[in-house]
Amino acid sequence: MPVSHRSTPSSTLWGIPALVAGLLVLAAGGTAAPAAEPEPAAEPAAAPPTAAEPAPAGGEVVLLDADSIVHTVLAEYLVEGIAGADEAAAAAVVIQLSTPGGDLDSTRRISRAILGAATPVVVWVTPSGAQAASAGFFILMAADVAAMAPGTNTGAAHPVMAGGEDIEGTMGEKVEQDSAATIRSLATRHGRDVAAAEAAVLESRSYTAGEALEKGLIDLVAPSLSNLLAEIDGREIAKGGRTVTLATRDAPVREVEMPVLKRVLSTLAHPNIALLLLSLGGLGLYFEFSNPGAILPGVLGAIFLILAFFGLSVLPVNYAGVALILLAAVFFIAEIKVASFGLLTLGGVISLVLGAMMLFDSPVPALRASAPVIAGVAIFALLASGLLGRLVWKSRREQVRTGSEGLLDQRGRAFTEFAPRDGAARGKVFIRGEIWNAVADVPIARDEPVRVVAVDGMTLRVHPAGGPAAE
Repeated sequence: MPVSHRSTPSSTLWGIPALVAGLLVLAAGGTAAPAAEPEPAAEPAAAPPTAAEPAPAGGEVVLLDADSIVHTVLAEYLVEGIAGADEAAAAAVVIQLSTPGGDLDSTRRISRAILGAATPVVVWVTPSGAQAASAGFFILMAADVAAMAPGTNTGAAHPVMAGGEDIEGTMGEKVEQDSAATIRSLATRHGRDVAAAEAAVLESRSYTAGEALEKGLIDLVAPSLSNLLAEIDGREIAKGGRTVTLATRDAPVREVEMPVLKRVLSTLAHPNIALLLLSLGGLGLYFEFSNPGAILPGVLGAIFLILAFFGLSVLPVNYAGVALILLAAVFFIAEIKVASFGLLTLGGVISLVLGAMMLFDSPVPALRASAPVIAGVAIFALLASGLLGRLVWKSRREQVRTGSEGLLDQRGRAFTEFAPRDGAARGKVFIRGEIWNAVADVPIARDEPVRVVAVDGMTLRVHPAGGPAAE
Protein backbone atom coordinates (compact mmCIF):
# COMPACT_ATOMS: atom_id res chain seq x y z
CA MET A 1 0.00 0.00 0.00
CA PRO A 2 1.47 3.38 -0.92
CA VAL A 3 2.31 5.55 2.04
CA SER A 4 3.67 9.03 2.62
CA HIS A 5 4.88 11.04 5.57
CA ARG A 6 3.50 14.11 7.28
CA SER A 7 5.58 17.22 6.94
CA THR A 8 5.36 20.90 7.62
CA PRO A 9 3.90 23.23 4.97
CA SER A 10 6.02 24.48 2.11
CA SER A 11 4.96 26.44 -0.98
CA THR A 12 7.80 26.90 -3.44
CA LEU A 13 6.78 27.94 -6.96
CA TRP A 14 9.44 26.77 -9.36
CA GLY A 15 10.71 29.04 -12.12
CA ILE A 16 8.45 28.96 -15.18
CA PRO A 17 11.18 30.15 -17.63
CA ALA A 18 12.61 26.63 -17.68
CA LEU A 19 9.50 25.61 -19.64
CA VAL A 20 10.90 27.24 -22.78
CA ALA A 21 13.67 24.66 -22.85
CA GLY A 22 11.27 21.97 -21.72
CA LEU A 23 9.18 22.30 -24.90
CA LEU A 24 11.88 20.41 -26.78
CA VAL A 25 12.01 17.49 -24.36
CA LEU A 26 9.96 14.34 -24.87
CA ALA A 27 9.89 12.83 -21.42
CA ALA A 28 8.82 9.37 -20.33
CA GLY A 29 8.11 8.67 -16.68
CA GLY A 30 7.43 5.79 -14.32
CA THR A 31 4.64 5.25 -11.85
CA ALA A 32 3.88 7.85 -9.26
CA ALA A 33 4.39 6.98 -5.61
CA PRO A 34 3.81 9.06 -2.52
CA ALA A 35 6.50 9.88 -0.04
CA ALA A 36 7.71 7.07 2.15
CA GLU A 37 10.62 5.66 4.04
CA PRO A 38 13.70 3.94 2.60
CA GLU A 39 14.35 0.25 3.07
CA PRO A 40 15.77 -0.73 6.42
CA ALA A 41 19.52 -0.69 6.29
CA ALA A 42 21.23 -3.86 7.39
CA GLU A 43 23.33 -3.44 10.48
CA PRO A 44 27.00 -3.62 9.55
CA ALA A 45 28.79 -6.71 10.72
CA ALA A 46 31.29 -6.20 13.45
CA ALA A 47 34.75 -5.66 12.03
CA PRO A 48 38.11 -5.57 13.74
CA PRO A 49 39.13 -2.00 14.54
CA THR A 50 41.37 -0.40 11.98
CA ALA A 51 43.52 2.64 12.24
CA ALA A 52 41.94 5.82 11.00
CA GLU A 53 43.24 6.80 7.61
CA PRO A 54 43.05 10.38 6.32
CA ALA A 55 41.23 11.29 3.17
CA PRO A 56 43.45 11.39 0.06
CA ALA A 57 45.81 14.35 0.04
CA GLY A 58 44.40 17.25 -1.92
CA GLY A 59 41.00 15.54 -2.13
CA GLU A 60 38.19 17.85 -3.12
CA VAL A 61 34.75 18.27 -1.59
CA VAL A 62 31.94 17.55 -4.04
CA LEU A 63 28.89 19.78 -3.47
CA LEU A 64 25.42 18.59 -4.60
CA ASP A 65 22.26 20.69 -4.35
CA ALA A 66 19.04 18.83 -3.46
CA ASP A 67 16.52 21.67 -3.31
CA SER A 68 13.35 20.06 -4.62
CA ILE A 69 10.73 17.41 -4.08
CA VAL A 70 12.35 13.97 -3.85
CA HIS A 71 11.60 12.31 -7.19
CA THR A 72 13.31 10.14 -9.81
CA VAL A 73 15.20 13.04 -11.41
CA LEU A 74 16.70 14.18 -8.10
CA ALA A 75 17.58 10.58 -7.21
CA GLU A 76 19.47 10.11 -10.49
CA TYR A 77 21.37 13.37 -9.95
CA LEU A 78 22.43 12.49 -6.38
CA VAL A 79 23.29 8.86 -7.17
CA GLU A 80 25.44 9.93 -10.14
CA GLY A 81 27.07 12.70 -8.08
CA ILE A 82 28.03 10.31 -5.27
CA ALA A 83 29.36 7.75 -7.77
CA GLY A 84 31.44 10.46 -9.43
CA ALA A 85 32.88 11.48 -6.06
CA ASP A 86 33.89 7.86 -5.42
CA GLU A 87 35.66 7.67 -8.78
CA ALA A 88 37.49 10.95 -8.11
CA ALA A 89 38.51 9.81 -4.58
CA ALA A 90 36.96 12.97 -3.14
CA ALA A 91 37.49 13.94 0.48
CA ALA A 92 33.72 14.16 1.07
CA VAL A 93 30.36 14.73 -0.56
CA VAL A 94 28.15 17.52 0.83
CA ILE A 95 24.45 17.35 -0.08
CA GLN A 96 22.66 20.64 0.50
CA LEU A 97 19.14 19.42 1.33
CA SER A 98 15.85 21.30 1.33
CA THR A 99 12.76 19.18 0.67
CA PRO A 100 9.20 18.68 1.93
CA GLY A 101 9.27 14.99 0.98
CA GLY A 102 8.90 12.85 -2.09
CA ASP A 103 8.31 9.40 -3.53
CA LEU A 104 9.17 6.00 -2.11
CA ASP A 105 11.49 4.56 -4.76
CA SER A 106 13.60 7.72 -5.07
CA THR A 107 14.09 7.96 -1.29
CA ARG A 108 15.31 4.37 -1.21
CA ARG A 109 17.73 4.92 -4.09
CA ILE A 110 19.27 7.98 -2.44
CA SER A 111 19.60 6.26 0.95
CA ARG A 112 21.22 3.19 -0.61
CA ALA A 113 23.70 5.38 -2.51
CA ILE A 114 24.67 7.23 0.69
CA LEU A 115 25.06 4.07 2.75
CA GLY A 116 27.02 2.26 0.05
CA ALA A 117 29.33 5.13 -0.92
CA ALA A 118 33.08 4.82 -0.39
CA THR A 119 33.24 8.60 0.11
CA PRO A 120 31.94 10.09 3.39
CA VAL A 121 28.59 11.79 2.73
CA VAL A 122 27.53 14.91 4.64
CA VAL A 123 23.86 15.96 4.44
CA TRP A 124 23.41 19.62 5.39
CA VAL A 125 19.88 21.06 5.67
CA THR A 126 20.21 24.60 4.36
CA PRO A 127 19.52 27.55 3.90
CA SER A 128 17.74 29.04 6.90
CA GLY A 129 14.03 28.35 6.54
CA ALA A 130 14.62 25.06 4.71
CA GLN A 131 13.35 21.69 5.92
CA ALA A 132 14.21 18.00 5.64
CA ALA A 133 10.73 16.68 6.30
CA SER A 134 9.06 13.40 5.46
CA ALA A 135 11.38 11.47 3.14
CA GLY A 136 14.04 14.15 3.71
CA PHE A 137 14.31 13.06 7.35
CA PHE A 138 15.33 9.54 6.28
CA ILE A 139 17.95 10.96 3.89
CA LEU A 140 19.33 13.10 6.73
CA MET A 141 19.49 10.10 9.06
CA ALA A 142 21.28 8.02 6.40
CA ALA A 143 24.15 10.55 6.21
CA ASP A 144 27.59 9.86 7.67
CA VAL A 145 27.52 13.41 9.01
CA ALA A 146 24.15 15.09 9.59
CA ALA A 147 24.15 18.89 9.85
CA MET A 148 21.59 21.67 9.80
CA ALA A 149 21.75 25.42 9.34
CA PRO A 150 20.16 27.69 11.98
CA GLY A 151 16.45 28.25 11.36
CA THR A 152 15.83 24.90 9.65
CA ASN A 153 13.73 21.93 10.78
CA THR A 154 13.38 18.20 10.21
CA GLY A 155 11.21 15.24 11.18
CA ALA A 156 7.44 14.83 10.66
CA ALA A 157 7.91 11.40 9.12
CA HIS A 158 4.87 9.45 10.30
CA PRO A 159 3.55 7.18 7.48
CA VAL A 160 0.11 8.10 6.13
CA MET A 161 -1.97 7.40 3.05
CA ALA A 162 -1.38 9.48 -0.08
CA GLY A 163 -4.31 11.75 0.76
CA GLY A 164 -3.05 12.41 4.30
CA GLU A 165 -5.40 10.09 6.19
CA ASP A 166 -4.11 7.52 8.68
CA ILE A 167 -3.61 3.93 7.55
CA GLU A 168 -6.11 1.85 9.48
CA GLY A 169 -5.98 -1.72 10.77
CA THR A 170 -3.24 -4.27 10.51
CA MET A 171 -1.76 -2.73 7.38
CA GLY A 172 -1.33 0.60 9.16
CA GLU A 173 0.46 -1.10 12.04
CA LYS A 174 2.74 -3.00 9.64
CA VAL A 175 3.70 0.15 7.71
CA GLU A 176 4.28 2.10 10.93
CA GLN A 177 6.47 -0.60 12.44
CA ASP A 178 8.45 -1.00 9.23
CA SER A 179 9.11 2.76 9.16
CA ALA A 180 10.12 2.73 12.82
CA ALA A 181 12.50 -0.18 12.22
CA THR A 182 14.07 1.65 9.29
CA ILE A 183 14.74 4.80 11.27
CA ARG A 184 16.07 2.80 14.24
CA SER A 185 18.48 1.02 11.90
CA LEU A 186 19.74 4.30 10.44
CA ALA A 187 20.06 5.98 13.84
CA THR A 188 21.91 3.02 15.35
CA ARG A 189 24.27 2.78 12.39
CA HIS A 190 25.45 6.35 12.91
CA GLY A 191 25.25 6.49 16.69
CA ARG A 192 22.27 8.87 16.86
CA ASP A 193 19.46 9.02 19.41
CA VAL A 194 17.15 6.15 18.51
CA ALA A 195 14.21 7.29 20.66
CA ALA A 196 14.16 10.81 19.21
CA ALA A 197 14.42 9.48 15.64
CA GLU A 198 11.65 6.96 16.29
CA ALA A 199 9.41 9.71 17.72
CA ALA A 200 9.57 11.53 14.37
CA VAL A 201 8.01 8.44 12.79
CA LEU A 202 5.61 7.19 15.45
CA GLU A 203 4.53 10.57 16.87
CA SER A 204 5.08 12.86 13.86
CA ARG A 205 7.60 14.88 15.87
CA SER A 206 9.39 17.72 14.12
CA TYR A 207 12.63 19.30 15.39
CA THR A 208 14.36 22.62 14.93
CA ALA A 209 18.09 22.60 14.27
CA GLY A 210 18.82 23.33 17.94
CA GLU A 211 16.43 20.63 19.16
CA ALA A 212 17.83 18.07 16.73
CA LEU A 213 21.37 18.80 17.97
CA GLU A 214 20.31 18.67 21.63
CA LYS A 215 18.55 15.31 21.15
CA GLY A 216 21.48 13.80 19.27
CA LEU A 217 19.79 13.48 15.88
CA ILE A 218 22.42 15.56 14.06
CA ASP A 219 26.13 16.10 14.57
CA LEU A 220 26.35 19.88 14.32
CA VAL A 221 24.66 23.17 13.41
CA ALA A 222 26.59 25.10 10.74
CA PRO A 223 25.56 28.53 9.40
CA SER A 224 27.78 28.39 6.29
CA LEU A 225 29.58 25.90 4.08
CA SER A 226 33.02 27.10 5.16
CA ASN A 227 31.99 26.73 8.79
CA LEU A 228 30.65 23.24 8.10
CA LEU A 229 33.88 22.09 6.43
CA ALA A 230 35.98 23.51 9.25
CA GLU A 231 33.83 21.86 11.93
CA ILE A 232 33.90 18.37 10.42
CA ASP A 233 37.64 18.47 9.64
CA GLY A 234 39.39 15.66 11.53
CA ARG A 235 36.18 13.75 12.24
CA GLU A 236 36.49 9.97 11.89
CA ILE A 237 33.94 8.20 9.67
CA ALA A 238 33.50 4.42 9.29
CA LYS A 239 33.11 3.53 5.61
CA GLY A 240 33.21 0.03 4.16
CA GLY A 241 35.04 -1.61 7.04
CA ARG A 242 37.63 1.14 7.35
CA THR A 243 37.82 4.39 9.25
CA VAL A 244 38.40 7.60 7.30
CA THR A 245 39.52 10.86 8.88
CA LEU A 246 37.95 13.83 7.13
CA ALA A 247 40.34 16.46 5.74
CA THR A 248 37.96 19.20 4.62
CA ARG A 249 39.15 22.45 6.21
CA ASP A 250 41.21 23.67 3.25
CA ALA A 251 39.85 21.27 0.63
CA PRO A 252 38.75 22.77 -2.70
CA VAL A 253 34.98 22.68 -3.27
CA ARG A 254 33.64 21.52 -6.64
CA GLU A 255 29.94 22.09 -7.15
CA VAL A 256 28.33 19.54 -9.44
CA GLU A 257 25.25 21.19 -10.90
CA MET A 258 22.28 19.26 -12.14
CA PRO A 259 22.50 18.90 -15.96
CA VAL A 260 20.22 21.12 -17.99
CA LEU A 261 18.01 18.23 -19.12
CA LYS A 262 17.54 16.95 -15.57
CA ARG A 263 16.92 20.51 -14.37
CA VAL A 264 14.15 20.91 -16.93
CA LEU A 265 12.60 17.55 -16.02
CA SER A 266 12.84 18.42 -12.33
CA THR A 267 10.97 21.65 -13.04
CA LEU A 268 8.29 19.75 -14.93
CA ALA A 269 7.79 17.52 -11.88
CA HIS A 270 6.46 20.45 -9.82
CA PRO A 271 2.66 20.37 -9.32
CA ASN A 272 2.14 23.98 -10.46
CA ILE A 273 4.13 23.45 -13.66
CA ALA A 274 2.44 20.11 -14.39
CA LEU A 275 -0.99 21.74 -13.97
CA LEU A 276 -0.06 24.66 -16.24
CA LEU A 277 1.24 22.31 -18.94
CA LEU A 278 -1.85 20.13 -18.70
CA SER A 279 -4.13 23.15 -19.02
CA LEU A 280 -2.15 24.75 -21.86
CA GLY A 281 -2.04 21.42 -23.70
CA GLY A 282 -5.80 21.07 -23.44
CA LEU A 283 -6.35 24.65 -24.62
CA GLY A 284 -3.98 24.09 -27.54
CA LEU A 285 -6.04 21.12 -28.73
CA TYR A 286 -9.22 23.13 -28.10
CA PHE A 287 -7.92 25.86 -30.42
CA GLU A 288 -7.05 23.26 -33.04
CA PHE A 289 -10.49 21.60 -32.89
CA SER A 290 -12.27 24.94 -33.12
CA ASN A 291 -10.03 26.15 -35.99
CA PRO A 292 -9.04 23.04 -37.99
CA GLY A 293 -5.86 23.55 -39.97
CA ALA A 294 -4.29 26.08 -37.61
CA ILE A 295 -1.62 23.40 -36.89
CA LEU A 296 0.54 25.40 -34.45
CA PRO A 297 -1.92 25.27 -31.50
CA GLY A 298 -2.36 21.54 -32.01
CA VAL A 299 1.39 20.88 -32.18
CA LEU A 300 2.13 22.96 -29.08
CA GLY A 301 -0.83 21.42 -27.27
CA ALA A 302 0.44 17.90 -27.92
CA ILE A 303 3.95 18.82 -26.71
CA PHE A 304 2.57 20.46 -23.56
CA LEU A 305 0.50 17.37 -22.79
CA ILE A 306 3.47 15.01 -23.18
CA LEU A 307 5.53 17.17 -20.81
CA ALA A 308 2.60 17.32 -18.38
CA PHE A 309 2.33 13.52 -18.42
CA PHE A 310 5.97 13.28 -17.33
CA GLY A 311 5.27 15.56 -14.37
CA LEU A 312 2.17 13.57 -13.46
CA SER A 313 4.14 10.32 -13.63
CA VAL A 314 6.33 11.31 -10.65
CA LEU A 315 3.65 13.06 -8.57
CA PRO A 316 0.87 11.60 -6.38
CA VAL A 317 -2.02 11.96 -8.83
CA ASN A 318 -5.72 11.63 -7.97
CA TYR A 319 -7.42 10.23 -11.06
CA ALA A 320 -10.74 11.82 -10.11
CA GLY A 321 -9.01 15.16 -10.68
CA VAL A 322 -7.75 13.98 -14.06
CA ALA A 323 -11.30 12.90 -15.01
CA LEU A 324 -12.70 16.32 -14.05
CA ILE A 325 -10.09 18.10 -16.17
CA LEU A 326 -10.92 15.86 -19.15
CA LEU A 327 -14.61 16.61 -18.59
CA ALA A 328 -13.79 20.32 -18.68
CA ALA A 329 -12.13 19.82 -22.08
CA VAL A 330 -15.27 18.05 -23.34
CA PHE A 331 -17.45 20.95 -22.16
CA PHE A 332 -15.23 23.53 -23.87
CA ILE A 333 -15.26 21.64 -27.19
CA ALA A 334 -19.04 21.10 -26.98
CA GLU A 335 -19.49 24.86 -26.59
CA ILE A 336 -18.25 25.23 -30.18
CA LYS A 337 -20.94 22.90 -31.52
CA VAL A 338 -23.88 23.60 -29.21
CA ALA A 339 -25.67 26.88 -28.58
CA SER A 340 -25.62 26.74 -24.76
CA PHE A 341 -25.30 30.52 -24.30
CA GLY A 342 -22.19 30.05 -22.17
CA LEU A 343 -23.52 27.34 -19.84
CA LEU A 344 -21.10 24.71 -21.16
CA THR A 345 -18.19 27.12 -20.78
CA LEU A 346 -19.19 27.85 -17.20
CA GLY A 347 -19.50 24.13 -16.50
CA GLY A 348 -16.07 23.58 -18.04
CA VAL A 349 -14.46 26.24 -15.83
CA ILE A 350 -16.07 24.79 -12.69
CA SER A 351 -14.95 21.29 -13.66
CA LEU A 352 -11.43 22.57 -14.37
CA VAL A 353 -11.13 24.29 -10.98
CA LEU A 354 -12.42 21.25 -9.09
CA GLY A 355 -10.13 18.95 -11.06
CA ALA A 356 -7.08 21.15 -10.40
CA MET A 357 -7.84 21.20 -6.68
CA MET A 358 -8.16 17.41 -6.58
CA LEU A 359 -5.43 16.59 -9.10
CA PHE A 360 -2.57 16.03 -6.64
CA ASP A 361 -3.41 13.78 -3.72
CA SER A 362 -0.89 14.59 -1.00
CA PRO A 363 -0.90 16.02 2.53
CA VAL A 364 2.27 17.97 1.68
CA PRO A 365 1.46 21.51 0.40
CA ALA A 366 4.50 21.50 -1.89
CA LEU A 367 3.08 18.43 -3.65
CA ARG A 368 -0.20 20.21 -4.48
CA ALA A 369 -1.02 22.99 -6.94
CA SER A 370 -1.24 26.43 -5.32
CA ALA A 371 -4.48 28.42 -5.22
CA PRO A 372 -3.14 31.40 -7.26
CA VAL A 373 -2.08 29.07 -10.09
CA ILE A 374 -5.47 27.33 -10.09
CA ALA A 375 -7.25 30.70 -10.19
CA GLY A 376 -5.01 31.91 -13.02
CA VAL A 377 -5.65 28.78 -15.08
CA ALA A 378 -9.41 29.11 -14.56
CA ILE A 379 -9.47 32.79 -15.59
CA PHE A 380 -7.32 32.15 -18.64
CA ALA A 381 -9.48 29.20 -19.71
CA LEU A 382 -12.64 31.29 -19.29
CA LEU A 383 -11.27 34.17 -21.36
CA ALA A 384 -9.83 31.91 -24.06
CA SER A 385 -12.97 29.81 -24.47
CA GLY A 386 -15.17 32.92 -24.39
CA LEU A 387 -13.09 34.60 -27.11
CA LEU A 388 -13.12 31.49 -29.29
CA GLY A 389 -16.85 31.05 -28.83
CA ARG A 390 -17.45 34.63 -29.87
CA LEU A 391 -15.32 34.20 -33.00
CA VAL A 392 -17.14 30.99 -33.92
CA TRP A 393 -20.59 32.57 -33.66
CA LYS A 394 -19.40 35.64 -35.53
CA SER A 395 -18.13 33.47 -38.38
CA ARG A 396 -21.49 31.69 -38.59
CA ARG A 397 -23.26 34.98 -39.26
CA GLU A 398 -20.90 36.03 -42.05
CA GLN A 399 -21.69 35.46 -45.69
CA VAL A 400 -20.35 32.25 -47.20
CA ARG A 401 -17.20 33.00 -49.18
CA THR A 402 -16.48 29.63 -50.77
CA GLY A 403 -18.27 27.35 -53.23
CA SER A 404 -21.29 28.35 -55.32
CA GLU A 405 -22.93 30.16 -52.38
CA GLY A 406 -19.87 32.31 -52.03
CA LEU A 407 -20.48 33.76 -55.51
CA LEU A 408 -23.98 35.08 -54.75
CA ASP A 409 -24.18 38.86 -54.71
CA GLN A 410 -20.56 39.16 -55.85
CA ARG A 411 -19.91 42.09 -58.19
CA GLY A 412 -17.76 42.18 -61.28
CA ARG A 413 -17.84 43.42 -64.88
CA ALA A 414 -18.91 42.13 -68.23
CA PHE A 415 -15.84 40.69 -69.96
CA THR A 416 -17.69 40.54 -73.31
CA GLU A 417 -20.84 42.09 -74.69
CA PHE A 418 -24.01 40.13 -73.83
CA ALA A 419 -25.90 39.58 -77.09
CA PRO A 420 -29.36 37.94 -77.18
CA ARG A 421 -29.09 34.30 -78.25
CA ASP A 422 -31.51 31.38 -77.78
CA GLY A 423 -33.91 33.52 -75.81
CA ALA A 424 -31.27 34.91 -73.41
CA ALA A 425 -28.35 37.31 -73.43
CA ARG A 426 -25.11 35.30 -73.12
CA GLY A 427 -21.51 36.38 -72.53
CA LYS A 428 -18.60 36.20 -70.09
CA VAL A 429 -18.04 38.05 -66.83
CA PHE A 430 -14.94 38.76 -64.73
CA ILE A 431 -15.67 37.90 -61.05
CA ARG A 432 -13.03 37.70 -58.24
CA GLY A 433 -10.15 37.32 -60.68
CA GLU A 434 -11.86 34.59 -62.75
CA ILE A 435 -13.72 34.57 -66.07
CA TRP A 436 -17.10 32.81 -66.01
CA ASN A 437 -19.77 31.98 -68.60
CA ALA A 438 -22.89 33.95 -67.75
CA VAL A 439 -26.46 34.60 -68.89
CA ALA A 440 -28.62 37.67 -68.35
CA ASP A 441 -32.25 38.62 -68.95
CA VAL A 442 -31.26 41.85 -70.69
CA PRO A 443 -28.40 42.84 -73.01
CA ILE A 444 -25.28 44.05 -71.15
CA ALA A 445 -22.50 46.14 -72.68
CA ARG A 446 -18.83 45.21 -72.40
CA ASP A 447 -17.20 46.42 -69.10
CA GLU A 448 -20.60 47.21 -67.60
CA PRO A 449 -20.80 46.42 -63.82
CA VAL A 450 -22.75 43.24 -63.06
CA ARG A 451 -23.92 41.36 -60.00
CA VAL A 452 -24.33 37.56 -59.55
CA VAL A 453 -27.92 36.58 -58.66
CA ALA A 454 -27.77 32.79 -59.16
CA VAL A 455 -25.38 29.93 -59.90
CA ASP A 456 -26.32 27.09 -62.25
CA GLY A 457 -23.43 24.61 -62.37
CA MET A 458 -20.56 26.43 -64.06
CA THR A 459 -22.77 29.21 -65.44
CA LEU A 460 -23.62 32.39 -63.57
CA ARG A 461 -26.88 34.32 -63.88
CA VAL A 462 -26.15 38.03 -63.63
CA HIS A 463 -27.94 41.35 -63.71
CA PRO A 464 -26.64 44.82 -64.25
CA ALA A 465 -25.17 46.05 -60.93
CA GLY A 466 -28.23 48.14 -60.25
CA GLY A 467 -30.63 45.24 -61.00
CA PRO A 468 -32.91 43.19 -58.65
CA ALA A 469 -31.57 41.25 -55.61
CA ALA A 470 -30.20 37.71 -55.77
CA GLU A 471 -32.66 34.89 -56.20
